[in-house]
Amino acid sequence: MSLTHEAPGRVALHLARTAALAPSPHNSQPWSFVEEGHDHGFELRLDGGRRLILTDPGGREAVIACGAALFNVRLAVRRLGFRPAVDLLPDPGDPGHLAHVGCAAHAPAGPDEMLLARAMPRRHTHRGPFEPDPVPDPLLDALRDHARAEGAVLQIVDEPERLRLLADLVRTAEDTHRADAGHAAELARCVGPHGIPREVCRRHPDGTLLAGRDYLGLSWYFARQPKRWSPRTGTVAILSTRYDTRQDWLRSGQALQRLLLHAAAHDVMAAFHTQPLELPAPRARMRTRLTAGLHPQVVLRLGRTTRAWPTPRRAPVETLAHDGVPAGCPR
Repeated sequence: MSLTHEAPGRVALHLARTAALAPSPHNSQPWSFVEEGHDHGFELRLDGGRRLILTDPGGREAVIACGAALFNVRLAVRRLGFRPAVDLLPDPGDPGHLAHVGCAAHAPAGPDEMLLARAMPRRHTHRGPFEPDPVPDPLLDALRDHARAEGAVLQIVDEPERLRLLADLVRTAEDTHRADAGHAAELARCVGPHGIPREVCRRHPDGTLLAGRDYLGLSWYFARQPKRWSPRTGTVAILSTRYDTRQDWLRSGQALQRLLLHAAAHDVMAAFHTQPLELPAPRARMRTRLTAGLHPQVVLRLGRTTRAWPTPRRAPVETLAHDGVPAGCPR
């Protein structure tokens, strides 16, 4: 296939714009898309050039982000009035080809799907403390159900002993990252007009029970002792899968985005603390001590916030290629 970036179809542009609203590690947006010929569909690909090599050496987090983008594509197809036909990892010889999405039977989107779709522009990643209001238990139950529907498990970490253990693992991993000059430089490059807004990073990263990312090196100049748990930490959760294959990473990304959209529809946002998942020993300890043998994929806090900091997204012209023939979904 000969790929170009000229004159993409309207449907492909819609799918690419929608997919790009997904979360990604430090707003790296490690995805690209290809619109195929008539009735052939839409490809989701991993953009290896945008993967954070030191933060995510195995590419697991980048694939999870692409899974979140894939869920957005599925929702976008539903809003067009079709059922998505999804084929994960369709080409074993091409590890960068993560999914193929086509349009199957015509079917109007249901109210639950429309609720999630309308939440896409509202969802954003939060950094720092939340408002003290707790996340209601019925909403947490619904988030568990959404994760389960995509083949993942959302475990709430609320027992004090388990919460302290997780906080210690996040703290240890974050200290390891901060002491690594290469990793600190990679993180700092994520801040700016095309990445994470600098204003978001000016809050001290140790303001909640779980240590945050130190994008600007503030901890070197302003020491801050870890606080005891407070409601401003929010609700802490771990998203896990039974296995740890590339397909599981894609599934966990879809589960993540599905629960994040349902949360955003109810004015609840998420903060991420995946530092211990980026180092083998802390991740193994999480699996044995916190997730009952399941493979942890994402650590997050959930809560309400009064201020949103939207992050920029790449334009479809930067992410979307095509093969020179009409797009795969009806126009």
